[in-house]
Amino acid sequence: MRLSRFAPLASVVLAGCLASKTDIALLQTDLQTMRAESARGDSARRAQIDQVLAQVIRSNDSIRAISARLARLQSDASSNFYEMNRQILALQELSGQSQRRLQELRGAVEERVQTAAPAPGDSAAPAAPGPGQLFQSSLDQLRRGSVSTARSGFEELLRTYPTYEDAPEALVYVAETYAAERNQAAADSVYGLVVQRYPRSPKAATALYKRAQVLRSAGQNAAARAALERIVRDYPRSDEAALARDQLRTLGR
Repeated sequence: MRLSRFAPLASVVLAGCLASKTDIALLQTDLQTMRAESARGDSARRAQIDQVLAQVIRSNDSIRAISARLARLQSDASSNFYEMNRQILALQELSGQSQRRLQELRGAVEERVQTAAPAPGDSAAPAAPGPGQLFQSSLDQLRRGSVSTARSGFEELLRTYPTYEDAPEALVYVAETYAAERNQAAADSVYGLVVQRYPRSPKAATALYKRAQVLRSAGQNAAARAALERIVRDYPRSDEAALARDQLRTLGR
């Protein structure tokens, strides 16, 4: 009788215990599923992170390679500019030597004509020195360091023979005599006069370039840049234009 009375209660308790075990089993299954999914997600994220890191490493390697190539290109460009300028200066020196030699020959011929023995009974006064002779003697004075004497000779040449073919160069030397005396204002003025009087002469580009150097040494970078830019614009095929382009890359505004 008593056992039969407690049978329903026991069945209820037993059912409750069975339900709890089932729920626990389901919960454990869910936890295992979540852990597996989380592990798969972590693995996928790690794979993505590894892929991103690999891509960053490749990008850094590419950037380093590009930077190294750019550095080599810059070094090669600087070397090429230096070599080009060296060759230009060498050509200018050779050209200058040829011109000097020609002027020396002209001066020698003029001097020989002037010192030729006069005909009997000829009492004419000695002829004035010719333009070639004046040019060469003035240049010799300049090379010896007799700056004012050289300037006087070149100025006499320009007064006496204003249409002489080397008059533009003579005026450049007048400016150089002022530069040698550190009279920068006078040198700058005469270099400008070369361009004004002889704009079609190759010496105009030379005068502009020398004027730019005078201005740059005086700290007048804006005026120096303007002179260099004018060389590039008005005398693009001159030797000085190549030098001007090179200086414009480094000259601040």
